[in-house]
Amino acid sequence: MSAARYAWSIPGFPVERPGADPTTPEIWCYADRYSYLPGEEVALSVHTTAASYDVRVVRDGADPVGVWSASGLPGVAHRTPRDAYAVGCDWPVSVRIPVDPQWRSGFYLVVVGIDVDGRRHEREGFFVVRASRPASDVALVLTTGTLAAYNDWGGANHYRGLGADPYTDIPAPVLSSRRPVARGMLRLPDGAPRNANPETPGPGYRPRHPTYEWAITHGYSRHHSDAFWATYERPFVVWAEQNGYQLDHLTQQDLHDDPSALDGYRCAVLVGHDEYWTWEMRDVVDRFTDRGGNVARFAGNYIWQVRLDADGRQTCYKDPNLDPLLATDPTRVTTTWDAPFIGRPATHTMGLTGLSGAYARYGSTTPRGSGGYTVYRPEHWALADTDLYYGDVFGAAPVCVAAFEVDGVDYTFRHGLPYATGTDGAPADLEIVAMTPAVLGETDRWAGEVPIGAPIAEVQDLLRAVWGDDVPERFSTGYGAGMVATFRRGAGEVFNAGTTEWVSGLIHHDPFTEQITHNVLRRFTGQQEDR
Repeated sequence: MSAARYAWSIPGFPVERPGADPTTPEIWCYADRYSYLPGEEVALSVHTTAASYDVRVVRDGADPVGVWSASGLPGVAHRTPRDAYAVGCDWPVSVRIPVDPQWRSGFYLVVVGIDVDGRRHEREGFFVVRASRPASDVALVLTTGTLAAYNDWGGANHYRGLGADPYTDIPAPVLSSRRPVARGMLRLPDGAPRNANPETPGPGYRPRHPTYEWAITHGYSRHHSDAFWATYERPFVVWAEQNGYQLDHLTQQDLHDDPSALDGYRCAVLVGHDEYWTWEMRDVVDRFTDRGGNVARFAGNYIWQVRLDADGRQTCYKDPNLDPLLATDPTRVTTTWDAPFIGRPATHTMGLTGLSGAYARYGSTTPRGSGGYTVYRPEHWALADTDLYYGDVFGAAPVCVAAFEVDGVDYTFRHGLPYATGTDGAPADLEIVAMTPAVLGETDRWAGEVPIGAPIAEVQDLLRAVWGDDVPERFSTGYGAGMVATFRRGAGEVFNAGTTEWVSGLIHHDPFTEQITHNVLRRFTGQQEDR
């Protein structure tokens, strides 16, 4: 795969690392792990150029609650490797926070702050408190794999940051979790834009990216809205808690480390952008469903295999020819799950795959699409009590539930109904409930002068890198679809919303999206009988 020069890579975004802007006071932090059990201790590392700083810990959600704080802590600026994005910061432990046995399972936001020349400066870290034993039927699995991939603190991530030319995207294949999280991934102001463009353009459209423009104006990471808590899981948790659902919290890292992480739960929930998975994580989910657990996936863009090591590093080459394991252990090569030498298509776990969907209502991809899902099986249990009919669209612009990155399968139509062909490993009993058009990418009509967001040339390079001269026919047009779909695996069942932006329907209280979400959660926790 060759690096290309795109307007998408224009310089100007802030680079978060010590010394990047000597005129700005610095404060950052990170915990030594993603998650802890009650009674354990969070080791927090803090770097600051101020003489002192304070810390507060908040259990985030519908009703944020402060649980711990400290002030007047001595500030220290630590030496930081230039490649901290890959090797970690190696800052010493600054503060130890005991996890009170009374703290509920949840997402705990760590806010570190300094006051310099009459101005307040704050940055965020986080940790998750797991339940010692299930306190709910539902486990929310936070997408830490995608967080690691998009976090560009230190100057690079799995998308860009290396090389001397800022217009050329050269990704870092190895990333460390032992560094701060880029600004905006953990906390955002109300009203911050999302990746899907809510405005439907007229003729003469030049692609716009509201989050991209907002980030460069306000000093946030260009990737702040691409992954994790502030954009995805938090709005879901707020909605769920307001509607009476109690959620235990886990991380993908917990699935990787502990084969029993989902034991005792009836339903595992994924929200937003779960693009990156290890083999071990999939093993846990597959075993869970095989034994009767249910997966409610309100997420999209299921594509990449990654590897994790004991030092907190995540590896993903994407181009299989760059991964040294290609010659010795091809099943663990870090590229798309759909690669034939891996032998484990994404559809085997989630029913859908990111390579049969991709982009919708994002930049130059389907910019005038509905932004919603068109209903094809109105009698499906997921649509109970919605009053939706065949051909209806729900979650359309400006809500845009079927937007940004979406998942699907190779499909055909018979008598007005969509069916999976099975060429991409889709389950034979997959029921496609609703769909939206999507594309793998678009041609650049602006000669590299406009950020189009999803150039088709990049995808074509990946397909050739994986399949060589035998790229499957299903990719020949570059067209696909986002889908809402369900299937049974073993004794369990999977509901797949097939989109990163499902949560937008909950944020905007779209009645159809909300009712479908209720239907899924109630069915998968035994509160609603089969219909």
